[in-house]
Amino acid sequence: MTRAVTVRPLRLANLGYFGHMWELYAMWTWLPAFLAVAYAARAWPDPAAALMAFAAIGIGGVGSLLAGYLADRWGRTRTTILSMAMSGACAVAIGPAMALGPVAVTALALLWGFAIVADSAQFSTSVTELADQEYMGTMLTTQTALGFLLTLVTIRLLPVAVEAVGWRWAFAPLALGPLVGCWAMWRLQRSPDAAKLAGGRG
Repeated sequence: MTRAVTVRPLRLANLGYFGHMWELYAMWTWLPAFLAVAYAARAWPDPAAALMAFAAIGIGGVGSLLAGYLADRWGRTRTTILSMAMSGACAVAIGPAMALGPVAVTALALLWGFAIVADSAQFSTSVTELADQEYMGTMLTTQTALGFLLTLVTIRLLPVAVEAVGWRWAFAPLALGPLVGCWAMWRLQRSPDAAKLAGGRG
């Protein structure tokens, strides 16, 4: 289990995953409430907000499929960096977009939902490529367990942020996760261990 943090390439891949998880489940949990507030502000119907929240979460399946195709051809580190940069930007921008109305908010929500899941499978795949075969199961279990434990923090903290700064900036702290994740995957990309990823594509 300690190899997940003591072996440098695994540590970087896991740090990328933790950055991803810092953002993902808090977004999934609270986006429906945010869209309900954004739609109600312009007297748009509640069912439309619920439908768009479902669409924003569901579109992540398309993001995962396309990112998997891209990662195998362009590299896992590049794909995860692109995905996290997009999702982090959406986390910062979606609150201020309320001033532009539900159409702008919905477009950003769909883009966010697409990007936020797209990188997910690449972190576990990276671990299978970087870990010694005899420890692979333990490394994947450790990554998943710690990642899901981290989601408890942001899910609980986001309502506190809403109380403190309102919906306009409540999602912005979630961008810290993708920021750290981008840094970790960039460091991994620049290391010799990147040759083990995606058939040498990094």
